[in-house]
Amino acid sequence: MLTRPLGSAGPSVSALALGCMGMSGVYGPSDESESIATIHAALDAGINLLDTGDFYGMGHNELLIGRALQGRRDRALLSVKFGALRAPNGAFLGVDGRPAAVRNFLAYTLQRLGTDHVDIYRLCRYDPAVPVEDTVGAIAGMVEAGYVRYIGLSEVGAETVRRAQAVHPICDLQIEYSLISRSVERSILPATRDLGVAITAYGVLSRGLLTASPIGAPGDFRAHLPRFAGANGQQNRSMVEALAAFAAEKGATPAQLAIAWVAAQGADIFPVIGARTRKQLAESLGALDVHLTPDEMARLEQICDPSRVAGTRYDPAQMRMLDSEKE
Repeated sequence: MLTRPLGSAGPSVSALALGCMGMSGVYGPSDESESIATIHAALDAGINLLDTGDFYGMGHNELLIGRALQGRRDRALLSVKFGALRAPNGAFLGVDGRPAAVRNFLAYTLQRLGTDHVDIYRLCRYDPAVPVEDTVGAIAGMVEAGYVRYIGLSEVGAETVRRAQAVHPICDLQIEYSLISRSVERSILPATRDLGVAITAYGVLSRGLLTASPIGAPGDFRAHLPRFAGANGQQNRSMVEALAAFAAEKGATPAQLAIAWVAAQGADIFPVIGARTRKQLAESLGALDVHLTPDEMARLEQICDPSRVAGTRYDPAQMRMLDSEKE
């Protein structure tokens, strides 16, 4: 497994990260024993960066990872998002980035994970009621106290990255980046590169849209996303079929092409793969052996032209919350 620094201020991490969100019900029921086996297989393959959020399954995901890492904690770097407020029915209530909330969220995270520190800590979404300087300053206090090693950001714009960096070195920005979600290229990517901040790219398969992953399991939140619904879904399926045909020509899978494209965008880009099973993990790891020529890159971008994609990546209410989409 290739490893390289996560930005100018971060640790050395694997070329791929494992995103664990899908192991806690977001895409429907999952098998806990298979989830743990998948985490173990990722570690054995050399993946050392595990991404989670304290609100995934209302704490379930952290508890799961804590169990998976018993006796293996030293092999993993834990990236944790915090700040999302959830109702008992799972509804999203907003974000809390106050300094006191930072310390409170972290205390519960450490307990659930069964660890004495988090490697990378980040607010899940920008809290417009709290200056980013205050939130990052609070995390910096936790770095000084030894509870956190590095500070990251999530789904914020270029100006917010610059403001955060002025308070404390930022190792990475976690943001959606895929063949069909490329708004990061406008102003955010130039800013992070200027500052030496890496990109941990989630949604590289566009939540399974690029692989024709079926929806229908109870609790699968994709049923409510604009790109999957109704006429939008029908229009996008023609693009997916073309991608599958190209993958067959290449002797790869659509998932492998999509991951390889993101990985090829630069040494500062780290795809976060959301494998829920060992089979999915093995397929994703195969992307590391897929090499794309400039002509193949161009063809992929033509097939998956973002201007022809129907629907936004989140619903309108969530899109309005994204600081990253305001530039």
